[in-house]
Amino acid sequence: DVRDRVARVRGQLPDETNDPVVAKIEADAQAIMWLAFSSDRHSALEITDYADRTIVDRLQSLPGVASVIIAGERRYAMRLWLDRDRMAAYNLTPQDVEDALKKQNVELPSGRIESRQREFSVLTESDLRTPAQFDDLILKEAKGYPIRLRDIGYAEIGAADERNAVRVNGNPSVGLGVVKQSTANTLSVARAIKALLPALRDSLPEGMKIIVGYDGSVFIEKSIEAVYHTMVEALALVVAVIFLFLRNWRATLIPFVTIPVSLIGAFFFLYVLGFTINTLTLLGLVLAIGLVVDDAIVMLENIHRHVEAGMPPFRAALQGAKEIAFAIVAMTLTLAAVFTPLAFMTGNTGRLFTEFAFTVAAAVIVSGFTALTLTPMMCSKLLRHERRHHWLFNLSERFFLAMNAGYRRALIQALNLRWLIILVFFATGASAAWLFTHLKSELSPLEDRGVFIGVIVAPEGSTLEYTDRYARQLEQFYKNIPEVISYFSFVAPGLEKPNPVTSALTFVRLKPWEQRERKQQDITKELAPKMFGGLPGVLAFPINPPSLGQSFRNPAVQFVIQATSYAELQTLVDRMLAKAREYPGMVNVDTDLRLNKPQLAVVLKRDKIAAVGADVEEIGRTLETLLGGRQVTRFKQEGQQYDVMVQLKNQDREQPTDLTAIFVRGRDGQLVQLSNLIEVRETVAPKELNHFNRQRAAVISANIAPGYALGDALDFMDQTAREVLGENAQTALDGQSREFRESGATLYVTFVLALLFIYLVLAAQ
Repeated sequence: DVRDRVARVRGQLPDETNDPVVAKIEADAQAIMWLAFSSDRHSALEITDYADRTIVDRLQSLPGVASVIIAGERRYAMRLWLDRDRMAAYNLTPQDVEDALKKQNVELPSGRIESRQREFSVLTESDLRTPAQFDDLILKEAKGYPIRLRDIGYAEIGAADERNAVRVNGNPSVGLGVVKQSTANTLSVARAIKALLPALRDSLPEGMKIIVGYDGSVFIEKSIEAVYHTMVEALALVVAVIFLFLRNWRATLIPFVTIPVSLIGAFFFLYVLGFTINTLTLLGLVLAIGLVVDDAIVMLENIHRHVEAGMPPFRAALQGAKEIAFAIVAMTLTLAAVFTPLAFMTGNTGRLFTEFAFTVAAAVIVSGFTALTLTPMMCSKLLRHERRHHWLFNLSERFFLAMNAGYRRALIQALNLRWLIILVFFATGASAAWLFTHLKSELSPLEDRGVFIGVIVAPEGSTLEYTDRYARQLEQFYKNIPEVISYFSFVAPGLEKPNPVTSALTFVRLKPWEQRERKQQDITKELAPKMFGGLPGVLAFPINPPSLGQSFRNPAVQFVIQATSYAELQTLVDRMLAKAREYPGMVNVDTDLRLNKPQLAVVLKRDKIAAVGADVEEIGRTLETLLGGRQVTRFKQEGQQYDVMVQLKNQDREQPTDLTAIFVRGRDGQLVQLSNLIEVRETVAPKELNHFNRQRAAVISANIAPGYALGDALDFMDQTAREVLGENAQTALDGQSREFRESGATLYVTFVLALLFIYLVLAAQ
């Protein structure tokens, strides 16, 4: 469908435009690991070429890898740098150079020669491959002498694009970002990459090295390890509590067996449902450890009561199980009903907690089945009537008898003061409702993930060198933080779309959690004012990555304003920005609607163009070639094909006045200077024009200040929009903000469903 719609509008695009490429990618696809390649003996061109030829394919062949991004690449290209004045002196234009390239840099099969016994294929080597061959390219002849490319410029092997930069720990490098498939497991892919790293390092040319600049699997792996430890701790605590109350190892063993049986049963359901062992399913199992023993303990206590009364263990097991079997079923279904409604939540939050809910519900259901079958059997075999108890039982019996007596007195008092208890119940419910509406709300709390991102936004019109200079200054800040082990910087990153040279970001990796005292949030809190005040020429701030795996490139607050025109939209955005920047709960407030990008508007003097016989198309093509660089043909090097690009030398395109000093061909082949044919006006233009739901829109984005929550910021933005924009203004939310509101709306439904399910289960008794 997408390709069909693109094909419909292809005819509306300029003829010289390349065909649009439609590719299917995951909406939130981002690299789970970045490998930085650096060398003190190889240039960025050589590193890029080596990585592209040998490393990328080996990484893409790993199971679960979708693609590999090359950041900071310097792909080989034959750059033909033209001298404006020398071209004019030899009466040449860029079009002449392009025509000569297209005619002389070709490679065509020339047929074959056949005899009765043998045949030969004929290939005419008419393509150019070295800078010297391109320098010798004959453009025309003047008075019997050939005019070559070297007469008006020179050729060199350079980079096709130098409008980006990548560094690791301050050293220039080339980054490879590994993007996993949407269905792949992050840990499995990361382990496969790490297993391949020794072989990659052994095959590197001398002087080249690989550094892991960012590894998104570290936090996941550590968090899962922490959950495993928590599971063991929970198991030990549950067993200890059971023993303290039962005071008998034989009796303690009975509910203890329920735990592994229930967990194994839960793993079976996870396998059937296609779930994985992840942080949330393991968290569900940790919670289940405390729940699954309840049914077994109730069954055990009832059977133990009959055994203490003198009934034989086997008969006591039958009698005790028969008495409370229905109660066990009701308890099991009630617990399962509490968690099952979580599966009805929508959005990313719903997808995450569906696995959590079904894990707990499955473990509880298995525990109920175990309590009705395995527990009575074990009671019949392990429980014995004991006439004499050990010292621990006798020592603690007084405490339990006193506790029972105290509970009996409290229960009698409560039954005598029924109206007071009812009032306390309603007061507790009212206070819970009040607290629920007044507590701060957010999508998920920030976690110490062992990495944070430093962001730089330079003013519109800034150059790569300007942004890079401030990025280097920011790297000095990271270097002075004792908890930092590495920093991986991107200038003009373009990780999800071609980014302008006015942006930069850095992945800052921290030491392992056990090796540092400060949390990630404490470090960024201390760093934020230094970044904001220490780099006055740019907007710089740190970002703590979201906890639920959302894209780190989008701030938490994303408030969308829609309008019928961009002029009206600019007015509305300015009003909202003024108010938003006064609100202390949001920091780094910005918008994607920027109408201040410096631009030179070239106005054609069409009458003069017609008078001198110049061609409008040639003027446009000349400016495109000389100022932007134009790919004309291709050349071969070591079995690969690379672009041949024609462009004006850097020193001839530094000032706006350089535009008018360019020449084009007029009538009778004479050159005409553009100063006579065009007028150059300095204006401002939009950086980009975005749409939301097919309407013109702008996004006001911000991060949350310490001490505030996302819900506070969104409530403020909604209230401000009603006051500033009026009732007719159209607003919406995007990113984490939209996900927060959607999950919050379904949370109320989930809560009501949970109460309804519990009521139905209890009513069925």
